Amino acid sequence: MDSKPFAPGVRLFASTPRYYQGPDALDRLPGICAPLARKPAIVVDADVLALTGARLAKLFGERPHLILPFSGEVTLPAMIDLADTMRLEAVDLVVGMGGGKALDAAKGAAIRADLNFVTVPTVASNDSPISMGLAAYDDHHRVVAIETHSRNPEAVIVDTRLIAGAPARFLLAGIGDAVAKKFEAEASLRDGGLTAHFTRQLRTAGYIADGCYSTIREHGEAAMAAAGTGEPTDALEAVIEANILMAGLSFENMGLGLAHAMTRGLVRTAVVDRAPHGFHVAYGLLVQLVAEGRAEAMIDDLIDFYRRIGLPRSLIELGLDAIERKTLVHVAANVTQAPAGAYLVVPYTADEIVAAMQNVEARFAPIAGDAIHA
Repeated sequence: MDSKPFAPGVRLFASTPRYYQGPDALDRLPGICAPLARKPAIVVDADVLALTGARLAKLFGERPHLILPFSGEVTLPAMIDLADTMRLEAVDLVVGMGGGKALDAAKGAAIRADLNFVTVPTVASNDSPISMGLAAYDDHHRVVAIETHSRNPEAVIVDTRLIAGAPARFLLAGIGDAVAKKFEAEASLRDGGLTAHFTRQLRTAGYIADGCYSTIREHGEAAMAAAGTGEPTDALEAVIEANILMAGLSFENMGLGLAHAMTRGLVRTAVVDRAPHGFHVAYGLLVQLVAEGRAEAMIDDLIDFYRRIGLPRSLIELGLDAIERKTLVHVAANVTQAPAGAYLVVPYTADEIVAAMQNVEARFAPIAGDAIHA
């Protein structure tokens, strides 16, 4: 991608050149890699490799390739080690296969080895397979850097039969991450945010964000019923597309809002920090909608959807035993004090965020039988 600043008024929409989705799409991997590379390196989640190693060996046969198992945190040393091995083995393309950690480790190694990359997600828990970006962590799972490749992946290969066999909790986390994209897109546009490419938004991405939300609302419950069965139903196919493709194109080409900013406080809050990223975003969306002054009926409708599919409606459902005001203040302080990028605009004070969280918790309190303690 061109790194020079864009002229005023020039806007950019970026995406992967090829997106493949369907049962047994993994079988296409060698053919997709063939015109892109002489020898690809496949960074595979170690647990996924245990299930797919024989299949990969059969698919590639005698074609030159390198398998690199990955486990642990996506740390800077881990990515450097992978890149060093890739240079020694003279590979010319990086493939990431597995969940978010394996994909991010592969992406980070590709940055360091100056190679293009392909992603093969085996869960639909977030939209990172489409993205240029990754988060690097320390050994205690604390974010130490946000990095960006110069390009989106050359191809994204989504084998829905593999994803349909994954635990349902992964799909639910992906829904939590994706369901916010429409409202974050609207907030970014309204509040002067930029895309991940630091331009203003094109209408196309907004339409995708709307489609992401409507797809999840129409098919979410049926998709969750099929998750974990190994059978990719039409509803599951629709939600996988929303979780990965639509959500990814939306966030990079529209921007993010308070729903994602809330994660910066939640990951620094004991007990709550253990919940999946998508659960944090889903809760953050409720806070965002209250802060925006959205219609009560609309918020209540979304909360009821959360109830039906299992997304968290409160910090109680994120793991806390009781809600104390000091906890809300702690979360809000971390949200407002963390560095904000041009595509993550947070136009709220800490007090406004605390008030919105109190509103969300009060809606849940009658169900939980608990109250917000002073």
